[in-house]
Amino acid sequence: MTRRGASLFTLSLETPPLKPPTSFRCVHCGLDVPVDAPGTAHRNHCPNCLWSRHVDDEPGDRASDCLASMEPIAITVRKDGEWVLIHRCNGCGELHSNRTAGDDNPLLLVRLAVKPLAQPPFPLDRLTLI
Repeated sequence: MTRRGASLFTLSLETPPLKPPTSFRCVHCGLDVPVDAPGTAHRNHCPNCLWSRHVDDEPGDRASDCLASMEPIAITVRKDGEWVLIHRCNGCGELHSNRTAGDDNPLLLVRLAVKPLAQPPFPLDRLTLI
């Protein structure tokens, strides 16, 4: 039974809270990537191609207005031996460091790590002159 004038359905002016996404689509290779990743709390790169999207100003804040794709350009290693990806934004040129995740493509990580040796900024013939 309802009171006189009351509706069986009430409209709420409040919207339910949005659930955080459980995956995202890679801007480079199109893979559906789960947001949970072994070894990092804020996954923001694809484990398949290592590309990212410029979504953070600070790690995990998702506050960037740029949203351009970010190319993996290098690997650096922290004091504790952890590998970290360096991404360059294709929109604004900003550089970001991102922890690698346990499911990242190991072949692509090694390719990035040896890239300076495989493509030095000088002819390799010059090494014979030393």
